[in-house]
Amino acid sequence: MKRLFKFILNTIPRPILIKVSYWVRPLISFILKGTTFTDPIDGKSFKTFLPYGYGEQRSNALSPSTLSLERHRLLWLYLKNETSFFTAPKKMLHIAPEQCFLKLFKQQENLDYITADLHSPIADVKADICNLPFENNMYDVVFCNHVLEHIEDDKKAMSELLRVLKPGGMGIFQIPQELDREKTYEDFTITSPEERAKHFGQYDHVRIYGKDYFDRLRSVGFTVNERDYSKNLSNEVITKYCLVKGEILPVCYK
Repeated sequence: MKRLFKFILNTIPRPILIKVSYWVRPLISFILKGTTFTDPIDGKSFKTFLPYGYGEQRSNALSPSTLSLERHRLLWLYLKNETSFFTAPKKMLHIAPEQCFLKLFKQQENLDYITADLHSPIADVKADICNLPFENNMYDVVFCNHVLEHIEDDKKAMSELLRVLKPGGMGIFQIPQELDREKTYEDFTITSPEERAKHFGQYDHVRIYGKDYFDRLRSVGFTVNERDYSKNLSNEVITKYCLVKGEILPVCYK
């Protein structure tokens, strides 16, 4: 199964995968129904989660029901337990909206919610993250997860995220990160999908972020709270929800 999933991820364009997943997800959820692992986003349990990864496949990574990954489930728990995200009125922009969140966020009565992306078929607005079509100081919350590693001029993208965020607003900008790497590795002369996969771990990535990612965010004006939220969770919870210890949530403020 791992080889099949790896082949699918690396050969089928992401917009097509998104469309197809809406059809196959209910069937997979039914087949894998069980009690071993639980997705905290919808509360459904399964005998196993699905493998995931463009390179090395991670076991029990992808929830059959919401298609959430470890990072999505950790973020959900943080938002639920540590913030007023689900209760206070907020105007929100979601760049490259994740399927596991999209429907639920749209249903939240406290959110004035809009999504944007350059390529995603499920986004409301087609927009370039380096030139967002929104006014200054417009949103209380901005999410932009696993996008910046695709963008050559990530500083311009970060500046745009800061620009549209209201003073005092919160942004969460997750990225794939190697915390044992002090400095970000990037080389824009590497352009082929094969070489990018070899150097950066995925065919459409242009860098591997290191510990200095947080300072990159600070350099454009964000105040960054580096939250290792898994430290707040028991081993039993981490196992039950199929989380990964040590992932840092970059919780940013303007």
